[in-house]
Amino acid sequence: MKLLGITQRVDTIKSYGERRDCLDQRWSDLALHLNYLPVALPNISPEKVECLIDTIGLDAIVFSGGNTIVSLDLLAVDASPERDAFEYELLRLALIKKIPVIGICRGMQMINLAFGGHLTQVSGHVATEHAIYSKTPIYQFPKTANSYHNWGVSNDGLSSELEVMAVDAEGYIEAYKHPDVKLLGLMWHPEREKPFNLLDIQLLTRFLE
Repeated sequence: MKLLGITQRVDTIKSYGERRDCLDQRWSDLALHLNYLPVALPNISPEKVECLIDTIGLDAIVFSGGNTIVSLDLLAVDASPERDAFEYELLRLALIKKIPVIGICRGMQMINLAFGGHLTQVSGHVATEHAIYSKTPIYQFPKTANSYHNWGVSNDGLSSELEVMAVDAEGYIEAYKHPDVKLLGLMWHPEREKPFNLLDIQLLTRFLE
């Protein structure tokens, strides 16, 4: 089976004095559903990232959700500079090595920032569900999606290098792609749907082909 690398959130466990790399087990279930073996990627220093991905031999990478990006809010309690540094280098190398990339929620936001876009604070987008409107006849999306974010990508905030695929009722970008490389961004969490949404599976499978 092919290998799907999945980045991890950083949680601080004060009672143990630990900062832990963590991954929702539902990501493993989704990877296996896509016929990939999941590989949880540790937030190591940027200079070791190339050795990591070359040694593992990843076939695709998911930049998962969780953690506020430091450049958006340095003082956020869930900010993780080590994760930011790891993921920016991981993205850079994935693009060079032509490894397919999927960004989910925070991952989608981070990729947009890396490509020169910007984000806007939003309200009413946490632990809710809303409609999705497709902007392309080529791909099918769920009619509604879950929402767990405080930052959104407005139409003028999307990098000029990326293409809109779907939006919400307010016009915020819900899905984008790169026209020339294997790069997909989704603002919702397909791994949190139970059972998994068939249209999510079809979209991810088609992208990973």
